Amino acid sequence: MNNNSDISPSPSDFIREIVVRDSAGGKNDGRVATRFPPEPNGYLHIGHAKSICLNFGIARENPGGVCHLRFDDTNPAKEEEEYVRSIVEDVGWLGFDPGEHIYYASDYFDRLYGYAEELIRRGLAYVCDLSQEEIRRHRGTLTEPGRDSPFRNRTAKENLGLFRRMRAGEFADGARVLRAKIDMAAPNLNLRDPTIYRIRRQTHHRTGDSWCIYPMYDFAHCLSDAIEGITHSICTLEFENNRPLYDWFLDRLEIEPRPRQIEFARLNLSYTVLSKRKLLRLVENGFVTGWDDPRMPTLAGMRRRGYTPEAIRNFCDTIGVAKRDSVVDLALLEHCLRGDLNRRANRMMAVLRPLKVTIENYPEGKAEYLEAVNNPEDPGAGTREIPFSRELYIEEDDFRLDPPKKFFRLGPGREVRLKHAYFIKCERAVTDPDTGKVVELRCTYDPATKSGAGADGRKVKGTLHWVSAKEAVKAEVRLYDTLFADPAPGAGDREPEEDLNPGSLEILSNARVEPALAEAQPGDRIQFLRTGYFTPDPDSSPGKPVFNRTVPLRDSWAKIEKKVISNR
Repeated sequence: MNNNSDISPSPSDFIREIVVRDSAGGKNDGRVATRFPPEPNGYLHIGHAKSICLNFGIARENPGGVCHLRFDDTNPAKEEEEYVRSIVEDVGWLGFDPGEHIYYASDYFDRLYGYAEELIRRGLAYVCDLSQEEIRRHRGTLTEPGRDSPFRNRTAKENLGLFRRMRAGEFADGARVLRAKIDMAAPNLNLRDPTIYRIRRQTHHRTGDSWCIYPMYDFAHCLSDAIEGITHSICTLEFENNRPLYDWFLDRLEIEPRPRQIEFARLNLSYTVLSKRKLLRLVENGFVTGWDDPRMPTLAGMRRRGYTPEAIRNFCDTIGVAKRDSVVDLALLEHCLRGDLNRRANRMMAVLRPLKVTIENYPEGKAEYLEAVNNPEDPGAGTREIPFSRELYIEEDDFRLDPPKKFFRLGPGREVRLKHAYFIKCERAVTDPDTGKVVELRCTYDPATKSGAGADGRKVKGTLHWVSAKEAVKAEVRLYDTLFADPAPGAGDREPEEDLNPGSLEILSNARVEPALAEAQPGDRIQFLRTGYFTPDPDSSPGKPVFNRTVPLRDSWAKIEKKVISNR
């Protein structure tokens, strides 16, 4: 496995302490082998990132440790090669390399089938003819024991013959299943004769049509761990009640050494759905444009939106590993993201809602190039030149005809500084005679203020970003917000679709950006001064850049204005 030496060590937690004790005590001969076992039935999301960082991180932190990337591909009806490719890409993008340790549960189909026959021979599994609905009704409840299947007492010989006929394709889908013979009165419902094989005539993305019966996840999962020599099977809390079933399989099949299962709290994030089933429904019903829609919590969507793997890893380290479920505020993830982007993003200028400015005392036809620092947080980022001319664009929101108190931007008779350039003063506003909307500002500039202050030492409180009208590049800007308006989407009896945020995407098709941004490529991280962090979208084409807002900057004035309005 790649050592990923560029990734800093994670803080300790109760799982890491268990692994260290086991290793130091000579358990498994001191070996440490973890695994990340996704089902290839969807794209990975931010919740999976927590598990990836934990499992690969533990392997990296222990000498000789390995982490397997294993696809638990036991349900061909929902699995696709597309998902396999996306998972491999996402794990690599997040900063981890399984190397040669990529496996599939389907690699073990022959062995798993052999284990099932062994259970039958020992009288510990039987072929059941009940339908899925009948099995559900026989199962009982938390307060009532289940009822035995009328087929529970078939002989081992009869069960073995039926199971082999299932394998040979003699029965229709759903006609029969193989069930473990455990205890229909067990308090743990997982032990009430669970199904371990079902008939499913579905082409598998790796094995084709070689099989028409497939093992259930609970059967294949623990046995695949044992086959691979996994020492620590780390999973989320919802699998805690499955552990007795896993142990039952391993005990009855006398498999040693066996993995040690340790459960931890899964990630729950406000304003976010982390169920692959529900995310798939959003995709299939057209509520989003696909798995990589920048509003989706998938790693593909977050990557397209401009998230960095470093920010996600830092977030996972910050929230830590707990034993109890809780909800993490989305603001913490955005905090980690801003902290990372602040270090790596070049500062550039883009005007999202342009308002034309004409500097009346600036010579017509003249253009000059002003020096701008790319990133004050990174001395190695260098500088660039930006064009300045008589006609500019500023943001509509940076001008008010009747400026309120504490509004330090532009207004009639007011003076502000243009970033990297001069002081300008608004002499008058030109309005549309029909709508009364301001369509242009007529301003003057002070050529002595290029150094940052007037010749008389005067200063101004407001600094605005801008672009030169002639050289600016027209761009589409996509302003993304949370996909859901409710912090707990789908809570109670609601479906997540009922809580969709109608303002989750605003498209600005008339934005203007400085010329250097025309060459930006997907994967670049840019801070649009005073606006937020953005990244080019793959939808960009030559001369037609498209930018996605990754996360906004904090807007102090917006908070003040909101408070003023609410107090009126």
